[in-house]
Amino acid sequence: MTESTDLSLNERAVTVPAPPDRAFKHFVEDFAEWWPQAYSWSGEVLQEMGIEPRTGGHCYEIGPGGFRCDWGTILVFEAPQRLVFSWQINHDRTPQPDPARAGQVEVRFGPQDDHGGFCRVQLEHRGFERYGSGGAAYRADLDGPEGWTYILASYAGYCDLE
Repeated sequence: MTESTDLSLNERAVTVPAPPDRAFKHFVEDFAEWWPQAYSWSGEVLQEMGIEPRTGGHCYEIGPGGFRCDWGTILVFEAPQRLVFSWQINHDRTPQPDPARAGQVEVRFGPQDDHGGFCRVQLEHRGFERYGSGGAAYRADLDGPEGWTYILASYAGYCDLE
């Protein structure tokens, strides 16, 4: 058996009980409410986390003492249909300041039914080859149950509470 060398992308989708405009708002504006705190550098001492809602804005967190870490840059902001940001977190979970060595995450929001009451949220993480020798393992980690599946389940759970 040969191991797959396709590092191109990791795709996931989830359906949430909200129309696309509200699903997009929850993803961006309520980011700190649904993102798993354990998936931050600051953990229990996290002070702030968010997505700046504009092209050129940042995905960031602020920890103790005001330490700020920008872990992504908004590349495309097309509310309420599409969001693309760089994923500037290395395979070893350290920040990657060079966007040329970072992957990209694209999130698309579209109606799931004719009435617009549900939204299908599709996430694609691509560019794992940019992470170098750890790219294949990183893709496998994010493809596992504790990766994007877990993160999107957290988001869907938040949307269910509305």
